Amino acid sequence: MAMSVENKARLAFAITVLLALTATGIWYASTSGRYATYQIRTLDSVSGLMAGAPVEFRGVEVGKVKRVELVDRDSVSILIDVAKRTPVTAATVAGITARGLASRGFMGYVCISLHDVGSDFRPLQTAAGSEYPIIRAEPSTSVNLDMTIGQLNRNVEYLTERLQSVLDDNTLASLRQSVGNLQQVTRMLAANNRRLDSLIMHSEAASREVGPLLQSSKDTVSAMQHQFLPEAYRTLSTLEELSKSLGGVASKIDRDPSVLIRGSPRPSPGPGEAR
Repeated sequence: MAMSVENKARLAFAITVLLALTATGIWYASTSGRYATYQIRTLDSVSGLMAGAPVEFRGVEVGKVKRVELVDRDSVSILIDVAKRTPVTAATVAGITARGLASRGFMGYVCISLHDVGSDFRPLQTAAGSEYPIIRAEPSTSVNLDMTIGQLNRNVEYLTERLQSVLDDNTLASLRQSVGNLQQVTRMLAANNRRLDSLIMHSEAASREVGPLLQSSKDTVSAMQHQFLPEAYRTLSTLEELSKSLGGVASKIDRDPSVLIRGSPRPSPGPGEAR
């Protein structure tokens, strides 16, 4: 009995679904034997982290994020599948790292970064009451364009508030008055510019005239020194001789006051001289 076209289509669809399920089962069996599942619990924001995001160990991709879910209002649970050959130990910690310009979109993505801290390299065991081994989470240090712009925006808002608190109405009025005073001084300087130029020109001319005047005065003083100094020296010599004579007379009067009446005695004549 020949099958109808409708039955053939149904059979083909069933075979396709069966093959797909078989392939999925084979893939899952093969991958489940090569990957181990770990849990990460963090109190930080996991914005941008999605299922299928890469998991890296020291920069090398070793697995994928399996599931991200909210545990309570403060913590988030992340399940990751990591290749069993990855040396995950008790010293391994996990951090959320943003790569690229932004946490979301074409130019960036968020991944889980694993690395070792400390020296306890024992294999990581499943704790009592946990379904999977738990990898410790470290504080998030991811920095991307979104976070940078957000921080810049907060800084600008802070500076704006500070400026508004400093530049009150009184301060603005004082600043306007200061600017007005500066403009007035500028106008006065511009108006007196020609007068200042004239003063500078007269000062330069006066400085040029002072030089010859000083030289003439110097020459005059030099000529007076050559003309009057010898005469002064002769006068001083005469005064010095007169002073010596007066000193001698004073000595004589001091020894014999009668000299003032009878005068100085004449010297006695020598032998054969007339008296």
